[in-house]
Order: sequence, then structure tokens, then C-alpha cells
Amino acid sequence: MMRGAGSILVLAGVAVAVIVGVLLGLPTYNVYRKQMAGKAAYEQAVQDRRIRVLEAQAALDSARLTAQAEVERARGTNEANRIMAQSLGGPENYLRWAYIDMLKETADQQDRQIIYIPTEAGMPILEAGQRGARPATGGN
Repeated sequence: MMRGAGSILVLAGVAVAVIVGVLLGLPTYNVYRKQMAGKAAYEQAVQDRRIRVLEAQAALDSARLTAQAEVERARGTNEANRIMAQSLGGPENYLRWAYIDMLKETADQQDRQIIYIPTEAGMPILEAGQRGARPATGGN
């Protein structure tokens, strides 16, 4: 039976050693845990900052490329207008053509028909398509 009592004393001694170890190690573990939490928070903040910087860089790159595309589009439009004006005999003829084309598009949108009648100045008569009462003439 002595062996049983000795085993109990050994187990009790081990239990006391474990409890003392836990009590002494717990403050050290808490410090370690707080250090690790601080490092994790710092790394998260660094990662978030990198993401914001990359997003800002992407927005800047996008704005630059959009601006370059607008400039190229404007150059293309300018060149097309220049070629069209030259092919129509100058800027005045180009503007006349553009005006007539605009009238055509407007008529298509409003489901109307426009008939062009050449005049002395070469410009269409705009009032010809208007409907309404004619002004009274002095007479009878």
C-alpha cells in the first residue's frame, strides 16, 4: 500500500508543480499574446495602407490613360474634320453640309420629311417646312 501513497504524493507534487508553473507562466504568456496581437495589428495596418496606395495608383493610371484616349479621340476628330472640309471645298461648305446633315437627323428623329430647294445663296429655305396660318395681306 505504500506504493499507492507514494504515487499519490508524486501526483500531488506534479499537480502543485503544474499549478505553480501555470501561475508563473501566465503573465509571461499574456505579455507574449499581447505582443503577437500588436504585431498582427501592425501588419494588418501596413497591408491596408499598401492596398490603399495600390488603389490610388490604379485610379491615377486610369485617369492618365483616359486623358490620353480623349486627346487621341480629339486629334482623330480634328483630322476627320480637316479631311472632310478639304473634300467639300473648304470650311464653309463643310459647315453647310454639317448643318444639312443635322437637319436630316432631326427630321429622322421627328419622323418628318425635309425637301431641300436650292436657292441663290445655296442654303435651304428653313421656313418652307413650317405649318400655320399665313399672315394677312392688305387688300380685298
